[in-house]
Amino acid sequence: MTAPDFQQQLRDVELRVTRPRLAVLEAVHAHPHADTESIISAARALLPEVSHQAVYDSLHTLTHAGLVRSIKPAGSVARYETRTGDNHHHVVCRTCGSIADVDCAVGHVPCLTASDSHGFVIDEAEVIYWGLCPECSSRPQ
Repeated sequence: MTAPDFQQQLRDVELRVTRPRLAVLEAVHAHPHADTESIISAARALLPEVSHQAVYDSLHTLTHAGLVRSIKPAGSVARYETRTGDNHHHVVCRTCGSIADVDCAVGHVPCLTASDSHGFVIDEAEVIYWGLCPECSSRPQ
């Protein structure tokens, strides 16, 4: 995506277009599944004067608006991505922590059916697969 696409995305969800929001969107898009500190570094490469607080505020606002998705694998800090709205899942390496997207097996939301909904109207399923990435699994033990 280009910067004008990010500007339109912000406008589409009725958010003001600001330089910090654009830098954060571009950073998250360029570094899917990055943690906050990595996003701060990437955003500062685009906008050197952006503060930690501006990045945190932008991540919160963009996540709340649905332009960014936050995932929190067990034992890990929050990670962010711009792939939203498609109910995909993730695979996480137990050794190095790398994360990759996994498309839903069925393709519609939710792609899994709970054995008991407890009266909830379920509209999304979140699955995290755990294992070893190709690099870690090929290392001698």
